[in-house]
Amino acid sequence: MQVSRDPAAVSPRGGRRAHVSIILPVYNAERWLDECLESVLQQDFDGSMELSVFNDASKDKSMSIIEKWKVTLEDSGIFVVIGGHDSPSPRGVGYSKNQAIAQSSGAYLCFLDSDDVMAPQRVRLQHEAALGHPQSIIGCQVRRDPPDSTERYTRWVNQLSSDQLLTQVFTSNGPTVIMPTWFCSRAWFSHVGLFDEGGQGVPEDLLFFYQHLRKGGGVFRVDQSLLLYRYHPLAATHSVLEATIWSLRVHFLEERVLARWTVFTIWNAGRQGRRLYRSLGAASRSKVVAFCDVDENKIQKGFYCYEDSEERPKPRVPILHFRAARPPFVLCVKLAGTVQGLDRGTWLPPAGSGDPPAQESLRNVLASRGLTIVCH
Repeated sequence: MQVSRDPAAVSPRGGRRAHVSIILPVYNAERWLDECLESVLQQDFDGSMELSVFNDASKDKSMSIIEKWKVTLEDSGIFVVIGGHDSPSPRGVGYSKNQAIAQSSGAYLCFLDSDDVMAPQRVRLQHEAALGHPQSIIGCQVRRDPPDSTERYTRWVNQLSSDQLLTQVFTSNGPTVIMPTWFCSRAWFSHVGLFDEGGQGVPEDLLFFYQHLRKGGGVFRVDQSLLLYRYHPLAATHSVLEATIWSLRVHFLEERVLARWTVFTIWNAGRQGRRLYRSLGAASRSKVVAFCDVDENKIQKGFYCYEDSEERPKPRVPILHFRAARPPFVLCVKLAGTVQGLDRGTWLPPAGSGDPPAQESLRNVLASRGLTIVCH
C-alpha cells in the first residue's frame, strides 16, 4: 500500500478536517481527566487539532469534566467531538477507540489514555516522524508514574534500538512501542483495520500491532520522553491474563518464524522452555529436535517426555549441552538487566551481571551461532 506523506485535508464527513485527531477513550476517569486534558491544551503543534472523546458508559463525573474542558479547548482552537453511550456496562477499550476514530476527522491519529499526560511537544514531534514514516506506528519514550513501578519493563521499552523494535516483537507482553504513545496516519490505520472489540480481557493493542506487522508496517520511536504513563490497579491492562498474551505470542512466533523452519532447538530445558514446547501446535512441536541448557542437572536427565501428549509413544526430546546443540534456536529465558543489541534481536544483560558463568556461556554461543529469536 502506498500512503501519502501528507493526506489531503478533506474530512470523510465532508468539509474541512483537522490535521491531527487526539483519540481519547474514557471510562470512569474523573481522577485523572483534568491533568490529561490540560496536556492536550498545552500542545505546541502549529497545525489544526481536534480531540475526539468517546465515553464508554462512565458512572462517575467524567462527562461533566469533559464538557467543562470542551469550552476551554475550543476557545483555544482545538475542536472537541464527544460521543458515547450510557449502557449499564462498558463495551471495552477496542470498541471505544474505534468509535472515537470513526467520529473524528484528522488526517493523523494520536492515541491517548485518559489517565496519562502528554508532554507539550508530543504531537509536533510525532507528526514530524509520521511524515517520514507513513506506514509506521510512531511511539515515544515514557516516564512511569509512580517512578518505581514496572522499572524493568519501562527500561525495556525506552532502550530498544530501532532494529529491536521489530526483532523483539516476540519477547514482550505487548507491542514494542506501548499503545498510549501510538501515532499514525488515518490512511494507514484504515489499511490495517479496526481494533478488536472483544471487550475486557482482550489485548486489542497487541492484536492490532500483529496485524500491522502482517501488513508490512514499520515501527518508529521518537527518542524523547513525551508521555507520563501511569500505573495503577484500575488500568485496563490488568484485565488481560498473562496466559492470553502468551498464547498470542506463541501463535505469532509460529506464524512468522517457525513455519519457515524445518527443525529447531529450544534453549532452556527448564520450566519456560518446557512451557513453550507444550504451547506449540503439533506441527511446530514435531520440528523440535532438542532442548539445550548449561545446567548439568537438567542435561543429565537425558530427555524431556511430554506426558500430556496424545501421541503414542509419547514424545521424548533430547536435552543437550549447548555446545552439542545445533541452530536455529528459540531462546526461552528470563534474564534481568538492560537490553543489549548484541546480534540480530538477542536480549542479554550487561557483561558480568547476574549469573556470570551461564550468561558468559550464552554470550559466547550467540556470537558463534547467531540466534535470531528470543522468548522470555
